[in-house]
Amino acid sequence: MSKILIAGAGGTPSENVIKSLLECEKNETIIGMGSEPSDLILSKASKKYIIPYAVDKEYKNKLLQILNVEKPDLVHFQNDIEILEASRLRNSILSTGTKLYMPTHEVIENCVDKAKSAVIWEKEGIKIPKTFDIHTPEDLKRAFDLLGDNDGKIWLRANVGGGGRGALPTNDYEFAKKWIDRFKGWGEFTGAELLTEKTVTWLSIWHEGELVVAQTRRRKSWNLGNRTLSGVTGVTKVGETYSSEEVNTIAQDAIFAIDKRPHGIYGVDMTYDKNGTPNPTEINISRFFTTAYFFTKAGLNMPKIFKDIALYNEFPSLEKKINPLPDGLLWLRGMDCEPLLTTEDEIFKELIQL
Repeated sequence: MSKILIAGAGGTPSENVIKSLLECEKNETIIGMGSEPSDLILSKASKKYIIPYAVDKEYKNKLLQILNVEKPDLVHFQNDIEILEASRLRNSILSTGTKLYMPTHEVIENCVDKAKSAVIWEKEGIKIPKTFDIHTPEDLKRAFDLLGDNDGKIWLRANVGGGGRGALPTNDYEFAKKWIDRFKGWGEFTGAELLTEKTVTWLSIWHEGELVVAQTRRRKSWNLGNRTLSGVTGVTKVGETYSSEEVNTIAQDAIFAIDKRPHGIYGVDMTYDKNGTPNPTEINISRFFTTAYFFTKAGLNMPKIFKDIALYNEFPSLEKKINPLPDGLLWLRGMDCEPLLTTEDEIFKELIQL
């Protein structure tokens, strides 16, 4: 029986992968590791290893210890910083006999750093919001002068990190300056033209340059979005299956601009501009998004497809590679509530209105 090690166990992105893998018929053993004890203890993994954060100098030694003790057949990471560090350590990881299924290190670097992605996309003619690197207060002033909308607003965010890290829509220079100071973010932030709140994500798996499967999801709202200045939390409250030829084309163009031979997981986040065109904002590289279990319950288990390719060289037989799920399926999530797979019609059939 094969053994799979999942990093970030107990956290939402990893746990949805683990739940998907536990529904597979091959009954692989799923082991978890994580750096946050209060998350890790909640994991459904059969074993739960505590490990330092990826930025810790002891991370490499502890990771290799776990790999040498457990001898997993495959290890998979679900956090940008940890993915980047694991990619740096890939030769050491592979030397333990454990498999990886991820893009080249250069591709991972270019995707984890959103500023690098933006430079590549602009050079390749991909339509994105105008974006400036913010190294100094003078750069910040320039961003406001050249990128502000009718209300003078721009979009600030950290170059690295998920969950809307450092995201801030603002037209207040002094507040923006203090915001970057708070994150110690000079040289690690970008300023961009402000797009709309409408977003879409194209999650895909590739193998040696060939598309295996892709599914689109629209985000209708964020969990706890009213608790952040940006409205972004990285945790989707309501997601909806969706299909669009325009989105399919733009997503693939964005991927091929960065990687001519895609291999692994590529989740293209797009935000619509005021003309209704989706603009790529980042590629979540080598990881599934937080609602991967949505697709699993709807009938498309992408973590299963991923591990079947990595472990057994088995590929799915799908009528459609792109958007095999029907449009209009909703995935509803809330704190301490079981998620619900439904449709808008089913919701209003059950609700009572006087």
